[in-house]
Parts: sequence; C-alpha cells; structure tokens
Amino acid sequence: MSDESYREEILINVTPSEVRVALLENGVLQEVHIERAAQRGVTSNIYKGRVTRVLPGMQAAFVEIGLQRTAFLHVSDIVGHHGNHADGADEKGIRDLVREGDELLVQVAKDPLGNKGARLTTYITLPSRHLVLLPNGDAVGVSARIEDEAERERLRTMVEKLLAEQGVAGGVIVRTVAEGAAEEALRADLKYLSKLWEIVQLRCSKVGVKTLVHEDLSLPLRVLRDFVTSDVKNILVDSAEDFVAMREFAATFLPEVAPMLELYQRRRPIFDLHSIEDEIRRSLDRSMPLKSGGHIVFDQTEAMTTVDVNTGGYVGHRDLEETIYRTNLEAAVAIARQLRLRNLGGIIIIDFIDMEETDHRDNVLALLQQSLSKDHARHQISPISPLGLVEMTRKRTRESLQHLLCEECPSCSGRGFVLRAETVCFEVFREVIRQSRQFEFETAMVLAHQNVIDLLLDEQAASLAKLELQTGKSIRLQPEALYLQDQFDVVLM
Repeated sequence: MSDESYREEILINVTPSEVRVALLENGVLQEVHIERAAQRGVTSNIYKGRVTRVLPGMQAAFVEIGLQRTAFLHVSDIVGHHGNHADGADEKGIRDLVREGDELLVQVAKDPLGNKGARLTTYITLPSRHLVLLPNGDAVGVSARIEDEAERERLRTMVEKLLAEQGVAGGVIVRTVAEGAAEEALRADLKYLSKLWEIVQLRCSKVGVKTLVHEDLSLPLRVLRDFVTSDVKNILVDSAEDFVAMREFAATFLPEVAPMLELYQRRRPIFDLHSIEDEIRRSLDRSMPLKSGGHIVFDQTEAMTTVDVNTGGYVGHRDLEETIYRTNLEAAVAIARQLRLRNLGGIIIIDFIDMEETDHRDNVLALLQQSLSKDHARHQISPISPLGLVEMTRKRTRESLQHLLCEECPSCSGRGFVLRAETVCFEVFREVIRQSRQFEFETAMVLAHQNVIDLLLDEQAASLAKLELQTGKSIRLQPEALYLQDQFDVVLM
C-alpha cells in the first residue's frame, strides 16, 4: 500500500501455556490469534495414519492419526482422484483409492471443530516465507492477490527456472508476500522446502502409524512467516525467550524482518496498548453499538452465523433512506472488522437494513468487500438477495474467538436465556399439586431463587394462598442463594 500514513503493528503477549497475537491497522485491533499449549491446533501438521473405515455413500474415509477423534478424508482430497484429467473426466471413487487398513501420509487441512474430527488431505503443502511446495503437484501458481501481470510472469518464470535448476519434483505456489522478491530469496526458500520434504519422507518411512511426522511452527514463528508484509512497521513481543527465538529464526530465514522485532520491556502490559484487552472483551458481546446510535447483533449457530443491523436511536438529519444508508455504510466497515476479530467462519448471513435505492445497496456491498480486502481468511461474498440479505462464506480453519475463550452457560445450557421467575412460580404450583395427589404430608417447603420467592410473596401471594386451600397443605418458602432462577425443589415435611 503506497499510503505512508498506513501502518500495521503486531503485538505478541506470552504467558505460561498461552500465546496471544494482536494484529493492528493504524492502531485499531483487527485480528487476535491465540494458542494454548494444552489446545494447540493441528492444522498443517503431517501424520502417518491408517484408514479405519471407508464410506462409499459419502465418498469418504475415516483415518486414525492419533488424535482424540478419528479424522475425515474426502475423496476429493486424495491424490489421484482426478486420474489423468484435471476436468474430472476420469474421476475415481473412494474404493479405487483407499481401503481399510491402508497407511497414508496425510496433512490436517482443518482443525477438529465442535463434534467434528479433523479434515485431512493427501495433497501435502509445505510453506515458507515466499513459496509453498506441493510435492504432489506439477505446476507453478501465483497468488491471485498479486495483480500486476508483468510481476506474475516474472515470478512464475523465475520459480520454474529454480525448480529445474535444483531438480525439485513437484509444484509451487508463489505467495503474496513474494511480490518484488529477489531471485536469491526464492532460491533459498526452495532449497529449504526441498530439504524439509526429504526429511518428512525419511521420517515417515521410519515411524509407525498414528504418529506425528511433521509439526508446524509455533504461533510466534508462524507470525513471522505468514503475517508480516511490507505494511508491517514493527513487531513487539513481551517475552525475552520468544524474542531470542524469533530473532534467530528471522536471521536465518527472514533477514528483512529482523529489524522490525523489538522486545517490549515496559511495566504496562503489552495488551493494554491500544486498549486491546477491552476490545477482546467487547468482541465477546452479542450486540455491538455503532457510533451513529445503531447497533449490530451477532448470533452464532451450528449451521451459520447471522448478523443483524439495526438503526437504534439514529434518526439522521435528512430522510429515512439517508438514515438507513449511512447506518449500513458504518455497519459494513464494522462487520468486516468484527468477522476478522471474532474469527467467524462458515456461512454468514448479513441482514442490512432494507434500502430502496440500487446505488445505495451497491455501495454498501462494495464497502463490505473493500473492508475485507486485507482479511487473511479466504472469503466469498454474494450480491444482495431479493430479501435484502448478503450471503457470504469465510474459510474456517480454527475455532471462533467466542468458542475458544468461552464455554456453555451453566444457567441456560447454551440456550441463551433462562425461564422467567413468573414461569417458575407456575411450575412450583404444578409440582405442589402433583405431590399432594401422590403423597401424604402436612407442609411443603419450596426452595428457590430469591427472585422467585419475592414473586411468590408479592404478585403471586393470592395464588399461593388459593393453592394452600386447594391442597389443604401448608406451604413454606425459603430462598436459596446458590440456586439459578429456573431451579427449585419442593421438600415434603
């Protein structure tokens, strides 16, 4: 980006068993990456696995690789699926490619998410700073984000020459960060990757099944490899040990990145800079306010994420259409940032406020696409539907921030709501009647949350008295501080 005022920063916070990385653009938090030692992701790890079950109906197989859940391998992710024709004219079925008991070298394409096991592929990829080696490929591709045709051709020609020069078999993808890279940098990358592939093959031949053959870099080192672009001005890390490791890694593989590294030694916690801690906490809220007075509501479900835009108290200074348009424009920028920050993936449905004018709808959609242009995750946005909805997908390779940092609410068991105190009162009445018809007793002691007890003594006092007359039983009330609002017990005495 040519704008000198534009700058990106990367802050790395290291505590025992957890590493957090914040990506900022002009001082505004855009992405958070978290890696915990006990829950470290396995994406890009390479395993020697064994096929345990083949499912012809799903054209897939389950593969045991040593993780808690069996991993999933679809036929489209198996080398040889297309036979000799890229157009699929000679496609093979799952039983033509694998059988139960087969041993395979596989790579994790997607971490286990929720109740789903890891997604596997046999199309191994080995990334470096500028290149991605495809041992099972046979072509040179260039990142679509490199738009200059002359530069694309220069990189393609250079890499093809290096492949022939080093005698490397396989294909290569030229990464976005390689734009403008010198031949020597690409040569060093390719040499490193070909040596790494030799090591992976040798280790695979010596280990048993369900064994990790190659593990991806730790999060701080992946940051240097994957996230540092020409827009990044500095990288701050608050751990002396990780700073040394990152400096050594940069000196060996990324000399141009080494000057950006800085050890953060101030007393103020590094994530207090730019209010990052507050931003993370706010990103866990369901509703997010807009400066205009409107607000956005995010709802994650098993199938998709829905995003609803509301005007709130914003009434504007002109007419209703102008108010809606301005609110949607502000929301488009905010939604793009929140999708990255919350790491929302899969199918996403955005319900902008209905706009009458076609130009307004087009401008809002264009702004959403522009605001997502620097998103590291692959995404696809469809035009606004006849119902006024924007349908999009965003590649999901790791858990969302909410799923990573939070757990199911014990009060509502994930429903997102609890029973009203009034509803619980009526359940208490029904339970007392049920007990009075089945058992002999003189007094029923009702143990419940304070809100329920207060309601029984106030608005429902007449109903409670009527219940005592109806059952002929005395009813005593006792608040329980540890009870949730929808919890109660009826004890017979």
